[in-house]
Amino acid sequence: MLYQVVKFAATPLANVMCRPHISGGSNVPRTGGAILAANHLSMIDSFLLPALLPRHVTFAAKSEYFSGNPVSQWFMRLGGSLPTDRDSAHAAQAMLDAAADLLERGELFGIHPEGTRSPDGRLYRGKIGVAWLALRTGKPVLPVALSGTEKVMPVGAKVPRPAKIGITIGEPMRFEGDYRSARDRRRVTDDIMSAIQKLSGQEYVAQYAASLKAAS
Repeated sequence: MLYQVVKFAATPLANVMCRPHISGGSNVPRTGGAILAANHLSMIDSFLLPALLPRHVTFAAKSEYFSGNPVSQWFMRLGGSLPTDRDSAHAAQAMLDAAADLLERGELFGIHPEGTRSPDGRLYRGKIGVAWLALRTGKPVLPVALSGTEKVMPVGAKVPRPAKIGITIGEPMRFEGDYRSARDRRRVTDDIMSAIQKLSGQEYVAQYAASLKAAS
């Protein structure tokens, strides 16, 4: 109920502030579980997609978003996001298990395979959690390309700013393989990232964004 109340208020605000252009919205199934795998340009990404899509979407978000900046706390909690401790393998697996439960119940789950925001607008190597979910549950993956969201909430910004954004949703992708196989998880993740890159037009970097951030 809280999610619906917040969505009722947030959707008009998001439309006015972001003037979104949404392409491929018909690829989102009306019912049943599916994974939305999106590129990651801004903290606000995992708030805008649930606000602008007709169905309830639960996103994974790093645990730091739930503390510190009160704006990010508000977005994440009202958006129903699942907190993820990126430094704890146990916590990350617990989040994936919770996401699998959501998918099995026929809900939509959103994830940013890059694991962190792009530091420079390029698309970085995906982490294998998205593939684990796809292979473990058998649910389809919808590649999603976001654009312009980094202008709505630039790094360091305290409040969102008006800016036009784009959302392109690709056709559902289904995969076969063993979720316990590292090779299968890597193959599926790379296929998903390739689909996102084709939609977004971003330059692809075969490196984890988190590694680049740590090095700098």
